[in-house]
Parts: sequence; C-alpha cells; structure tokens
Amino acid sequence: MKTLKEAVCGSTVKVVKLHGEGAVRRRIMDMGIVKGTEVLVRKVAPLGDPVEVCVRGYELTIRKSDAELIEIA
Repeated sequence: MKTLKEAVCGSTVKVVKLHGEGAVRRRIMDMGIVKGTEVLVRKVAPLGDPVEVCVRGYELTIRKSDAELIEIA
C-alpha cells in the first residue's frame, strides 16, 4: 500500500482508497479527494510537512498525517 505521503514531487497519482473514520475522512472528501481522483503532487516542504497538491483544478495543502490516510496507485 502506497500513500500520498510517499508520492514523489511532480508526479500525478490516482486515489485508490481513503482510510480513516468520521470527521477526518469527511474533511478529506469535502476537499475533493475521493476514489478515482487524479492528484498532482506540486511541492513538499523541506521537512516533509505539509504537502501541496493540485486536485480538480485547485491547489490544496494537506498535512502529512492526512496524506497518510490517502491510498494511491
């Protein structure tokens, strides 16, 4: 299982599954990150947190802990 946290800067990945429960999962889905969505990893901060991605035409910055919950292919 590979997560968004492990994705390389500049790569485009596809969301396979969302892990987590309750409010955390709902917040990720509200940001537009759902199964089948393509995500472009734009930047990763020097210490790895946060990660800037492009989803559905807009830029989004997410924490490493949230990126760990997003399984990619």
